[in-house]
Amino acid sequence: MNSEAKQSPSLLGIFAVAWGVGGVVILLGRSIYSLAPMALRPLETGMQWWHWLAYVLCAIGMAYSEGYKGFQKAFSPRVVLRGMHLARHPSPLHVLLAPLFCMGLFHATRKRLIVSWSITAGVVSLICLVRLVDQPWRGIIDVGVVIGLSWGTIAILVFAVRAMRGKPPLGAADLPVTP
Repeated sequence: MNSEAKQSPSLLGIFAVAWGVGGVVILLGRSIYSLAPMALRPLETGMQWWHWLAYVLCAIGMAYSEGYKGFQKAFSPRVVLRGMHLARHPSPLHVLLAPLFCMGLFHATRKRLIVSWSITAGVVSLICLVRLVDQPWRGIIDVGVVIGLSWGTIAILVFAVRAMRGKPPLGAADLPVTP
């Protein structure tokens, strides 16, 4: 265990990690809340057997690809690790923008910045496109998204609780190398 892991965070550091990780959870929770009614709408209107098949396959596929692979294995541990770093090294700008910091949108390696901003742009583009899709297909897509986002939110919370108990997640915070 290194000396950074033994260092206790300041009050500002505790606020920073709570705002950073909590802000990401709030952002994901808001998305789940707004998409869930659209994801459930096909259940109210009735679907053909192929719609049901697509609904179930999309839910399973997105649970695995977005929830497990995207969130649990990559994004969620990184959010918590970056939050832990922020707790021990708070700076005014990083604390102010802590959710963006925890998402790897700034103060990160070049690769992380490119990947994080590319994924963000891709997600925004997909949101705009999916809004143009009619039901039941929009709900079929949205059910997978809601499941993936829910999985990711739960993963962040589990990793955060474990980190508070002294067992941080495995992975890289993708912080820039400082001389």
